[in-house]
Amino acid sequence: MILSKTAETVLRKRYLLKGENGEVVETPKQMFLRVANAIASAEEKYGNDPKPWAKKFFEIMWNQEFMPNSPTLMNAGTPLGQLSACFVIPVEDSIDGIFKALWDMAKVQKSGGGTGFSFSRIRPKGDIVKSTMGVASGPVSFMKIFDSATEQIKQGGKRRGANMGILRCDHPDIEEFIKAKWEEGSLRNFNISVAVTDKFMEAVKKNEDYELINPRTKEVVRKVSARKIFNLIVEGAWRNGEPGLVFIDEINRHNPTPHVGEIESTNPCGEQPLLPYESCNLGSINLAKFVKNGDFDWEKLKEVVQIAVRFLDDVIDVNGYPIPEIEEMTKANRKIGLGVMGWADALFLLGIPYDSEEALRMAERVMKLIREESHKASQVLAEERGVFPNWKGSVWEKLGIKMRNATTTTIAPTGTISIIANCSSGIEPVFALAYKRANVLDGEEFFEINPVFERVLREKGLYSEDLIAKVAETGSVQSTELPIDIKRVFKIALEIAPEWHVRMQASFQKYTDNAVSKTINLPNSATRADVEKAFMLAYELKCKGITVYRDGSREEQVLMIKKTEKEKEKPRRPAKFIEPRPRPKVTFGRTIETKTGCGSLYVTINEDSDGIAEVFVQLGKSGGCAASQTEAIGRLLSIALRSWVNPEVLIKQLKGIRCPSIGFDSGEMITSCADGVAKVLEKWLKGEYKKIKFEVEGIKPLTEFTEKEEGAEKEEKTKMIGGVCPECGNVLEYGEGCATCKFCGFTKCI
Repeated sequence: MILSKTAETVLRKRYLLKGENGEVVETPKQMFLRVANAIASAEEKYGNDPKPWAKKFFEIMWNQEFMPNSPTLMNAGTPLGQLSACFVIPVEDSIDGIFKALWDMAKVQKSGGGTGFSFSRIRPKGDIVKSTMGVASGPVSFMKIFDSATEQIKQGGKRRGANMGILRCDHPDIEEFIKAKWEEGSLRNFNISVAVTDKFMEAVKKNEDYELINPRTKEVVRKVSARKIFNLIVEGAWRNGEPGLVFIDEINRHNPTPHVGEIESTNPCGEQPLLPYESCNLGSINLAKFVKNGDFDWEKLKEVVQIAVRFLDDVIDVNGYPIPEIEEMTKANRKIGLGVMGWADALFLLGIPYDSEEALRMAERVMKLIREESHKASQVLAEERGVFPNWKGSVWEKLGIKMRNATTTTIAPTGTISIIANCSSGIEPVFALAYKRANVLDGEEFFEINPVFERVLREKGLYSEDLIAKVAETGSVQSTELPIDIKRVFKIALEIAPEWHVRMQASFQKYTDNAVSKTINLPNSATRADVEKAFMLAYELKCKGITVYRDGSREEQVLMIKKTEKEKEKPRRPAKFIEPRPRPKVTFGRTIETKTGCGSLYVTINEDSDGIAEVFVQLGKSGGCAASQTEAIGRLLSIALRSWVNPEVLIKQLKGIRCPSIGFDSGEMITSCADGVAKVLEKWLKGEYKKIKFEVEGIKPLTEFTEKEEGAEKEEKTKMIGGVCPECGNVLEYGEGCATCKFCGFTKCI
């Protein structure tokens, strides 16, 4: 096995076993042996010798041809023993049901799994609660509780939890749900998607109204314009990539066990639709390993598929399940999800452009073979071990096909396992062919280069340090002097039109039992109409869901590639610094209390005739450091506001700042004192607090602010490719419905 430096770092940090003092106590080879032996031990249950299978399992991992999902690599052969990545937990419409789901979520996430929920059964906001004759707060309010709980749980001691939150398009609270993540930092531990029906999508196309239905009474509440709701979804996706769409009817058309139940939700990245309490273990084949001298090795691929299916089926038997309901449902349907990674690298090696009809045909051919061979392998296991318990009544029983597994294929995110395999992620194009990598330990910078790109350049005698430095400025080869054929093949994600992203997803979906995790990357200049076009194309091409991401649309992003010529210009310094207007002798305002994790926070906002003149911030009766920090926040806000800085800009800077103690104020999560101040200030500007009548000296409150010209500041902003990694400070790449750091392996998903 050849491991990159990044892969070595990721393995040491996240996968290799550690001793009591945190020291690494196994090598990568020992890790793969541990995993192979643990999984092959299931063979004994069926009267087989586990040693030959352990050898085969080890070889396909060691050769970087196949990798199981992260929990399997981390936990196989350990006391924790939880090996699955995907779980769906039902949320019933009662306090007991909601908090049972919360408890189940905690158990799953503590063991290293990601959780998906449909909140569609929860009665809408304002509905009657008969037991108390009160009113319901609605699904979004409960999602905030789940989000806060996830914030406090670290998955298996390795990373934060990840959730998918889904609401049906016909739920009365759908507008609130769609807007739930418009505010940066809200529901940060959730991906959210709207479950849209065929009826809804057809109403959008015909510009008709559709019905919103109370899930408690099953009665129609009102009718709304489908186009209006769809436009809100588009707006949110254009703003920051959320919500996505889940085509719930298309999913249930392919539900292999409809007699068991209806699918309502997916796992966090959307590729695994599951029944309530189902889990699924995943694995991915590195397609780049099957390209030999410009040709694809189909026979070798068949062989690896057959071994991988057996591996994943064995995982079900040796798995340690976090709760009994999950074990029961998982073993009843025995779903597995074999997928792919290294697709962009494979196309590079084959000399096929990602955005070409040839690439789409190749995608269908590859995935068709994988599905056919995985079904054959499952049928062999069914003869040897028996069909899955819910086979009778399933689609397979109606077809007369004996299957060991209800499903066999899934295209899942491969963020960290693709780093270990030293290949591109999933079916995504690459985000950059080369870029600067910062070493946070010693402050050095060096180039990270796509290994296939480097190999091709060296083979053609085109490699040079100067060339790589130029490519690293933008991540792209399009502005270089390289030959046209290289420029055509080696395109990066943002150079590929959205239509080709969607068509590639649909090509893989055509031969995938479950679903496909992929992000439709859009340039920053993309319009809302571009988002709508991608959504409608995904629906027409029978995708099971879609996530879009417009480059640079999230505040958390940072510069990772070169600025345009205009952006390079330094902001001009004004002739003299702006002096804040003097503090007025008379101001009028109010003091607002908000709850934080550290106690009651009191924010006093005072206005004069020019607007907000000062802000005072006090945290209860605190003294010392806490008092000085809150005083500092107030002083800086006051100076900035009297210097004519747009208060919306200040709110953005403070909002979402986090401290270890999180509180709730009237159901709203307050992540820190700074966040609490920002939210009070925001509500003040919206007029949510009672207006004050000024009668002294003719002063009137100013309710509108003149926004300062931001030209120079905007020009200083840079083209953005990913977010800031909270662990190493390098770039996060948005792909496969998730954000992943290719440098240290941090991921927000499983």
